[in-house]
Amino acid sequence: MRRADPADPSATERNLEWVPGGPTVHDEPVIDADNHYYEALDAFTRHRDPAWADRTVRWCDIDGRKYHVVGGRVSRAVTNATFDPVVRAGAMHDYFRGNPDGRDPLSFLTDREPIRPEYRDRDARVATLDEQGLAACWMFPTLGMIYEELLTADPEACCVTFRAFNRWVQDDWGFAHRDRIFAAPYITLADPDWAVDELQWALDAGARLIVMRPAAPTTVLGRVSPFDPRFARFWGLLDESGVPLVLHAGDGGVSSNGYAPDGFSASFSGGFTPSIKFFAIEQAIKDFLLSMLLENHLVRYPNLRIVSVENGAEFLPDLFRKARSMAHKVAGWFPDDPVDMFRAQVWINPFWEDDVVSVVEQMGADRVVFGSDWPHIEGMPRPLDYLPEVKDLSAADQRLVLHDNAAG
Repeated sequence: MRRADPADPSATERNLEWVPGGPTVHDEPVIDADNHYYEALDAFTRHRDPAWADRTVRWCDIDGRKYHVVGGRVSRAVTNATFDPVVRAGAMHDYFRGNPDGRDPLSFLTDREPIRPEYRDRDARVATLDEQGLAACWMFPTLGMIYEELLTADPEACCVTFRAFNRWVQDDWGFAHRDRIFAAPYITLADPDWAVDELQWALDAGARLIVMRPAAPTTVLGRVSPFDPRFARFWGLLDESGVPLVLHAGDGGVSSNGYAPDGFSASFSGGFTPSIKFFAIEQAIKDFLLSMLLENHLVRYPNLRIVSVENGAEFLPDLFRKARSMAHKVAGWFPDDPVDMFRAQVWINPFWEDDVVSVVEQMGADRVVFGSDWPHIEGMPRPLDYLPEVKDLSAADQRLVLHDNAAG
């Protein structure tokens, strides 16, 4: 971690002070809005009826390695679904910085370690937050963000899977542990009634935020828009609750239309061969948010708070251009400037390699949140390694991005 030395001019440039208990920005705490756990071995099975094993998630052994079988298909989305050993946090930091040394991308993944207690234990994670200088974090799944797509052929099994998974999240992490760790239950819209029931359970259990993938759900009647009237009860309940909905990057089922193999792990086969699969995350979030705007979803539900996490921000200029173009072509469709409507109810977590200053200019400083993706390989080695990315923001804007927006 880059610690500020008071004698070092760069410390002043970053508005960073080193104080007992960890780093603060202008004496303000920092909230990391994108942390992850590595799921326990029984995360998907502890609360699941064994009778559903073949249709949901179970373990298998292939050539001495453990894999998850999801919906009857072996998932190879991650090399080691037990996460023990696991690649070190932020291992691909330099790769996403532009790979200045021209290394083979796969070489970044060779440095592995035994799984750390803080990756699976909430009290160990609180101690890590203290050591890292974080006031709190939002906590999201790892495998849980990529398994819905593997269950689209069986919506009932999808709902069974995530009901069991959410009970495990409550067991192991809680939804507001010590008011430091805010873990999000996962919601699928594969069944409209299930989604309402599960959301009500989550709210009653004290969830402070919920998470879903940015994708059109697959129901028993096929794939439909998440903004279809059949989901009105879900959106109405969420709107009434005021609890933020996090749209977190995952497997959104984006097709490469024949230009590359489909499937979440396809991007990592063949030695990181460049293809349009590397832009699937950006496509998924742009399609979701643009459709939400075009269908006047935010007009129908004016209290919704939508937070895009780990999807980057490069899509924003094109989304804004398309929305305003449609406003001109279909005069009177939007009651106001659609971009202003978007900014009123949507928050963006940029990738750390994005130009954060530009994102603040596009969204407003009160609509940008900091997230490190720790301890995933794509994120920061330590969360506050992010601080140089915001050094060109004013002190007031830094406080908004690093704390106040997430706290609010």
